[in-house]
Amino acid sequence: MLSMQKCVSTGLLALSLLLPAGAFAQEQKTLPQSREQMQLSFAPLVKRTAGAVVNVYAERAVQRNNLFAGDPFFEQFFGQRMPNRSEKQSSLGSGVILSDKGLVVTNNHVIQGADDIKIALADGREYPCEVILKDESMDLAVLRIKAKESFPVLAIANSDAVEVGDLVLAIGNPFGVGQTVTSGIVSGLARNQVTNGDFGFFIQTDASINPGNSGGALMNTNGELIGINTAIFSRGGGSNGVGFAIPGNLVKVFLKAAEEGKSTFERPYVGATFMPVTSEVAEALGLKTARGALVTAVVEGGPADKGGLKPGEVITAVNGIAVEHPDALGYRLTTAGLGKSADLTVAQSSGERKLTIALNTAPETTPRDERLMEGRNPFAGLRVANLSPKLAGELQLSADKSGVVVTDIARNSPAARVGFRPKDIIVSLNGDPVKSSKEMEDILKEADPGFWRLEIERDGQRIRQFFR
Repeated sequence: MLSMQKCVSTGLLALSLLLPAGAFAQEQKTLPQSREQMQLSFAPLVKRTAGAVVNVYAERAVQRNNLFAGDPFFEQFFGQRMPNRSEKQSSLGSGVILSDKGLVVTNNHVIQGADDIKIALADGREYPCEVILKDESMDLAVLRIKAKESFPVLAIANSDAVEVGDLVLAIGNPFGVGQTVTSGIVSGLARNQVTNGDFGFFIQTDASINPGNSGGALMNTNGELIGINTAIFSRGGGSNGVGFAIPGNLVKVFLKAAEEGKSTFERPYVGATFMPVTSEVAEALGLKTARGALVTAVVEGGPADKGGLKPGEVITAVNGIAVEHPDALGYRLTTAGLGKSADLTVAQSSGERKLTIALNTAPETTPRDERLMEGRNPFAGLRVANLSPKLAGELQLSADKSGVVVTDIARNSPAARVGFRPKDIIVSLNGDPVKSSKEMEDILKEADPGFWRLEIERDGQRIRQFFR
């Protein structure tokens, strides 16, 4: 899988702006005034910061099927047993040291499935390391270098102060050629629908980013991290000047969770579901632009319900900062921090109002009671659990979902062969509603093994299937 990244640039210069209340204070910025200023070099900045950007080497064992296994001709000459071969696959990415104790942040896709991970510093020294926190949906991972020494670090900037047009540098190891520095500008902010994960709030840059840059630094001209290069838009695999980085403020929250010893990264539970604002909704509510997060459902007793949020309303700002789309809302609430509260600006047909919600982790209102389905039936190999707000959040499902959900499927099992997928919600079996994992297990034990009627919910669609 190609590593995909984005370049971060910080603005050297720009016009000073008058800011509305609640906006971030901006630095004084000016345009280059002379030819001499245009010939200034980034070399001193690179020398000061490049040591904190590392190469990440991930190695994983892969089983290769022997093409001649079971062939009587080859087994006659080479023996009856022709075992599959075990090979090692290597992937290369980048990372950024953000703690002098050796904590390195990279992309999860760089180290996913790895059995052995090493990092190499810019001076050539190599160290083994261990994963202490990772999150597939956020595509972030924190590694700890196994060495008792002090390491160079990059400071993390306030990425919410970044503006379109700011100068940035991207540092990483594209195509394994060695540490490489490229420059560009910030091309866009709050980009979503970039990757397959549920996170969608990226800084866009035209700094050249290629496979191998993933996990590297997008840096401003103060030598501070403004983003972790993560993805590129490319039809041919190379840089087309459209790269994306995870903002530094989210990296900061993720790193803090790792430093606190968290085994999983938890985001605030809102207890509501959202969708983008269409032009029709904006017109009906009197909004000037089709921006914000439209509330489609509110979970009874959840934080949104307690705060007074209603279906049909649109969240337009969090703590005074504009919300462009539902992904931006998730980003703003996550970076606000667990254990705190958030002030929401809400638009409705009668006007605008303010409300406050608490930012806490999702509750496990129903014990998940995870069970492995067994027996002679099409469901053998399914691992199912009872849905709760906490599990729904972990699986990236809507907060209002309930019932029994598939969490895993054993390889080569009957369930895998008939096409079950993780996150499938089991609605009913043989006409009986399935309300718990134990109930599903009991139905399988008592049902006629010759015929099965199944109803599941997948990606919001109801699917009915029959098995014999």
